[in-house]
Amino acid sequence: MTELAEVELAEAGLRLDLGEEVATITLDRPERLNAQTPRMWLLLAEIGRALVGTVRVVVVRGSGRAFSAGLDRAYLTGAVGPGAVGPGELARMPAERAEAVIESYQRGFGWLRRTDLVSIAAVQGHAIGAGFQLALACDLRILADDARLQMAEGSLGLVPDLGGTKPLVDTVGYARALEICLSGRRVEAAEAERIGLANLVVPAAELAAATSDLVATVLAAPRGAVAEIKALLAGAGGRSRSEQEAAERAAQRRRLADLAGLAED
Repeated sequence: MTELAEVELAEAGLRLDLGEEVATITLDRPERLNAQTPRMWLLLAEIGRALVGTVRVVVVRGSGRAFSAGLDRAYLTGAVGPGAVGPGELARMPAERAEAVIESYQRGFGWLRRTDLVSIAAVQGHAIGAGFQLALACDLRILADDARLQMAEGSLGLVPDLGGTKPLVDTVGYARALEICLSGRRVEAAEAERIGLANLVVPAAELAAATSDLVATVLAAPRGAVAEIKALLAGAGGRSRSEQEAAERAAQRRRLADLAGLAED
């Protein structure tokens, strides 16, 4: 990223630390518990478009005592920032145009599921609404033992619209996902681990070290194998057994050809 882009990210409350194989995205508004804005979502999408080449792992974290307290309530009063659209304006737009705007926000989270990357959310403190959805957008989640997940959109008369509903249902099932969304209750770290929302729960002081260990585990596997495995597992839910076995055969053939140094037909 250029120096100008770094300034732009900082003004929106984001920080990007870019290494050869690991990119770390930090929500950096600790004074607002890393509350999110539409400008953040647009810039997250730009980060995703810029991450090419050698980067294999993306870590998403929050600075201070919270991962993210969700949508910045200032957005609901019209303080949306440059390039973003306020809720009142969205409500008055033609349906197709309004949904296109929301889609542009969704792209800020959606790229974290790319098969050429493995994304890891390191979550401490509150992960509410958009914060919960950002954690759900990642492939893997490590939670500090003080983490609290909450889907609070319903209490505002809204719905989760940043791509969080599918991974929530895929992870915990329809009935539990419905209960979590309708009740708006907090899911404590221990329950999150029990129902599959967390891959690991660690003491808060060990969150950074545990995240580094997981990054090292991902990087230890060959990149091509990781991408094929991720694609196989991500698509498994929508395939029959025979379709999944066919996908496995095709993926294995590609891996064998790659390991043998042979070009694809």
